[in-house]
Amino acid sequence: MNLGTSRAPVRPRTGAGPIWQPVPRWSRRLRLPPVLLLALALAAGGAYLALDGAAESESTVPDQDAESGPLVLDRPGQLLRGEHLDRPVEIAAADVTLRGLRISSDAAALVTVRPGITGARIEETELHCAGPQTDGIVSGGYVAVQVEAYGCGEPFAQRRDAPAAVIRSRSDGVAYRLPAVTETDMSRAAAPARLPLEQWPGPTSTGVPPGTELRKVSGKLRLNTDGEVVSGIDLTGCVEVRAKNVTIEKSRITCDSSTFGIRTHDSAANLLISDVEIDGTGRNSTAICCANYTARRVNIHHALDGPRLSDNTVVEDSWIHSLSRQPGSHNDTLQITGGRNVLVRGNRLDAYRDDTDDPMNACIMIGSTTGVVRDVRFVGNYCDGGNYSVHTRADLNGANILIRDNRYGRNQRYGVVSDPDQAGIVFEQHSNVWFDNVQPVLD
Repeated sequence: MNLGTSRAPVRPRTGAGPIWQPVPRWSRRLRLPPVLLLALALAAGGAYLALDGAAESESTVPDQDAESGPLVLDRPGQLLRGEHLDRPVEIAAADVTLRGLRISSDAAALVTVRPGITGARIEETELHCAGPQTDGIVSGGYVAVQVEAYGCGEPFAQRRDAPAAVIRSRSDGVAYRLPAVTETDMSRAAAPARLPLEQWPGPTSTGVPPGTELRKVSGKLRLNTDGEVVSGIDLTGCVEVRAKNVTIEKSRITCDSSTFGIRTHDSAANLLISDVEIDGTGRNSTAICCANYTARRVNIHHALDGPRLSDNTVVEDSWIHSLSRQPGSHNDTLQITGGRNVLVRGNRLDAYRDDTDDPMNACIMIGSTTGVVRDVRFVGNYCDGGNYSVHTRADLNGANILIRDNRYGRNQRYGVVSDPDQAGIVFEQHSNVWFDNVQPVLD
């Protein structure tokens, strides 16, 4: 096929990659040989501090000679896990996670989230307070999942300007529920702002930029050259990508296949789809499938399903709408059946069709039909429609699935989220709010 629009391979881009980058391993800066340090650690019974994906030789913990003083975590995105600590912890950076810890101390609080810090998560952790003079987690703005608190004066605290979410957690063996934030408190708090629908992507900010000249092309487009750039085409046909670092930009794709509008094969990596319109003509089953791509400012319509999300996929600043119902179809603007390192951010997901009064199935469906689901962020999206807007299937085998800072329309059939407490899901209660009144969708 002579497109007349492909350019020579260009310098490879970074493309879609892991959302949570590896961070260095934590270890004490003791002035002892590394071999002796290892021997001492093994003799002590194997308590450890670890950061996922870290190199053994790296050491980043600041010198903290006072063992009873707080361990301060001041680097964004740190993951601290698997340690038995006899000292308090202070979270002083965004998106810090504590997982699988056992913390004991007689300090004023075992875990302190400093004011203004966001994204703190405490998961699968035991808090052993010395007595009622010691609190568990203070002061707010965090998510606690499967945390067990023992003997604490106040096991979980929050502030009116920084509400917390406590999920499947207990205090002294009893399920714990945070007191409701009162209307007075909410009026004093820094509530999310009401935003117009135009804040999210739509017809003027997605798809082919105005003024772009398109050249008509027909037939299946096969992209097999690393670094190839395809720009400014009006394609009647579908796309298969087998190469690395390919770009499809400023183009329209009209695909009436019953399979995929754009498909990445196993040999593909770092595909970028930007400023593209995908028209499924009412027949296309899935607009984009399946792994190793970034879709940015894409206008997707008249497909049965929007993008299928799998390993190393990003969908951002895009508009997915006007899904096409066929007999027996379960239409989703986005769907995950297995995969790792997924980011869905800043999109407008219109599952509901006003012209047919059809809510479809979901804005995002998350399940494990094809594999485990891990390290997913669904943040900052507008979502309307679905039987449930966020539908988590009963077969989900997931972990690190964060749903935060989203706005929801009112056109669901049953509700916003099918199971907010499902294992592996963190549905942040205070930041998932109704579009019309900015109140939490879950009481």
